[in-house]
Amino acid sequence: MRNLIQKIAAMMLPIVSKLLRLAGKLFQEFPKKNSIVALGIVIFLFTLLIWPKNLPTSVNQITEVIPITLVTEQIDNEGYGAELKWYAEKVSEGDNLSTVFMRANLTAQDVYQLSSSVGGKSLKNLFPGELFRFGTNSSNELTKIEYVKSPLETHIFVRQSDHYTSQVQIREPDILVSYREGVIQDSLYLSAKKANLPDKLIMEMANIFGWDIDFVFDIRPGDSFALTYEERFIEGEKLSVGSILAASFTNRKKTFNAVRYTDHQGVSNYFTPEGLSMRKAFLRTPLDIFRISSGFNLKRKHPIHKKIKAHRGVDYAAPRGTPVYAAGAGKVLNAGYSRANGNYVFIQHGQTYVTKYLHLNKKTVRKGQTVKQRQQIGTVGSTGYATGPHLHYEFLVNGVHRNPRTVKLPQAKPIPKNEKFAFNQAIKPVLAQLAEYQEKTRLAYLDNQVKPASEEY
Repeated sequence: MRNLIQKIAAMMLPIVSKLLRLAGKLFQEFPKKNSIVALGIVIFLFTLLIWPKNLPTSVNQITEVIPITLVTEQIDNEGYGAELKWYAEKVSEGDNLSTVFMRANLTAQDVYQLSSSVGGKSLKNLFPGELFRFGTNSSNELTKIEYVKSPLETHIFVRQSDHYTSQVQIREPDILVSYREGVIQDSLYLSAKKANLPDKLIMEMANIFGWDIDFVFDIRPGDSFALTYEERFIEGEKLSVGSILAASFTNRKKTFNAVRYTDHQGVSNYFTPEGLSMRKAFLRTPLDIFRISSGFNLKRKHPIHKKIKAHRGVDYAAPRGTPVYAAGAGKVLNAGYSRANGNYVFIQHGQTYVTKYLHLNKKTVRKGQTVKQRQQIGTVGSTGYATGPHLHYEFLVNGVHRNPRTVKLPQAKPIPKNEKFAFNQAIKPVLAQLAEYQEKTRLAYLDNQVKPASEEY
């Protein structure tokens, strides 16, 4: 305020000086009475000049409105994290959150705040190989934690005062399609390994075609296979192999084709190009590791009683304790023990089929229980009339024993009619890609067989 008054006084000083000189002249040239009147007029004009037009009633009301835009700045975790100092700890066998934090020189309070935060439940079960990354600020305060469960999944925790906020970062891998083919020379496994096929896909291929082909007894040298499958990559680094997309297997000059299809509910299965399920209603054999010690024979001599007695099943010799699976979904008709059968399980499959499993070491199901296909129902043993550990397996159709190895297995449900169009549209490019790879390989093979003609000079 003082500065304002000084500025006004400085501006008015020349004016006042001129007015005083004018007043002096008036006193000299006019009579005294008129001079007084003139002086009054000058003073009045001066007062009007300096008097403010809008005089405020109070100094506190003199305000200046300054518009201010408030901007809420959202923290950028990536930029924020880039300024931090990072160090890492890998989860080892037997670790929990406390032991990992202890190695990182962090406190029990840090453990509590993190585990009790939103998203902290994901830290209860740690597995070897997982990674923790700790970010500290310039004051060496723990600010950000990254829990890397896998190359595709990371849980990020950011400190906010006395608690943490969390988010899950899921990365989508790049999917590439690969092709492999091979010819059976000895076993499926060894021949597939020579074709650089991963173990996972060898087992998957065996499961796909295992309903139609017995890979222990049916395959022959010269049989062949070809398949396309997915491979997953992140930033050019291979993560894992995915699922088989389409496959072809030729066994004894008969070719079986299968293609993977995911329905509108997100369920994936393998079908023939015509839409029939590759998965039959029954497993061909109810165990994985075995050799046939005695086949289906209605005139076999019993190894213990030494009499001709029909053998209405197949004996699969296997190590004691080998898992035995239900050949199909159904209900346990009976589960118990008898002197001849030892520990046994009978399973009813609908109204038509019954499967029987004898001489078990242990039973893992009870009478009346519902079981799924390939659910473990017991283990191989030698209880009852048995000379060694094996599974006696019977397959009955409408009460009549059939040879489990040759009986025609019923088909599972085909593609529904209302989804047949979508199925055909989805599998066409997949099967075409498989055929294209096979044709390229065939042509390359023929080119290698043709020898160039010798040139004459």
